[in-house]
Amino acid sequence: MAERIGSESIDRENGYLYYLGKDGYVWRTPMRSNTRGRKGKVGSERIKRQEGYLYFIDKKGYVARSKMNRRGRR
Repeated sequence: MAERIGSESIDRENGYLYYLGKDGYVWRTPMRSNTRGRKGKVGSERIKRQEGYLYFIDKKGYVARSKMNRRGRR
């Protein structure tokens, strides 16, 4: 089960891939079908990562995380 981390909602546009970058901010990158799009930072909220969690943008546009299943590995 995922838990919501961020308090800022992100409005998504078609043709972009949204992800949490290494710097802790939400970024968007154009997909292959979007030839005129540009990469850029979307959110102003910075998320501090913890080891052992998978971070993603949920359906409502918030940053969420879930515990990774590593099957005995660290």
